[in-house]
Amino acid sequence: MLGVRDVRFAYRKGAEELFGGLTHDFAPSRVTALTGASGRGKSTLLYLVGLLLTPTGGQVLLDGEPVSEASDAVRAAVRARRVGFVFQDSELDPSRRVIDSVLEPALYAGHLREDKLQRARALLEQFGLGHRADHRPGQVSGGQAQRLAVCRALLLEPDIVLADEPTGNLDRDNAALVLGALVDVARGQGATVVIATHDPFVIAQADEVVQL
Repeated sequence: MLGVRDVRFAYRKGAEELFGGLTHDFAPSRVTALTGASGRGKSTLLYLVGLLLTPTGGQVLLDGEPVSEASDAVRAAVRARRVGFVFQDSELDPSRRVIDSVLEPALYAGHLREDKLQRARALLEQFGLGHRADHRPGQVSGGQAQRLAVCRALLLEPDIVLADEPTGNLDRDNAALVLGALVDVARGQGATVVIATHDPFVIAQADEVVQL
């Protein structure tokens, strides 16, 4: 179970505080959409529950434990083992081949590259990108890069998937492909999926909507 208790956040001392003491549980096997106007903290909340940021106040809980208070090493280990991120700008290393970017989470988690290579290639095929495996990120379109980011996030079959506007650069067919995969990870594999989005298509298919 992933949750927040009385969470508040400000980017610097004296800055406007976000969330106002948000308390919420994000249930396994469900897709939760975070919505709200720009500047309300949708992406920030993803970074908080993904342990990339530390709350100004309150706690992030994982399986009942306050992981936001853990050491950097512990939080990094939790991210590597249990969390898959889909960043809004894809965050692909321009110097590396597509297949190597997809395999990055495996290396961070201590797996051998060869052990996850077949799954990485299968994900690329699933998302219509098998023919791009040996290309560089600069040789793919923005929409393809976003699908690559989803492949990377799903590589290790994480039990938490956090996605920041995953359909923002996609046409409707590819948006349906990505959202379908995220829904399947939640309902078919029992993962907790949290999506920050403005997209009515995503919101309509979410199990729960949190308005920030």
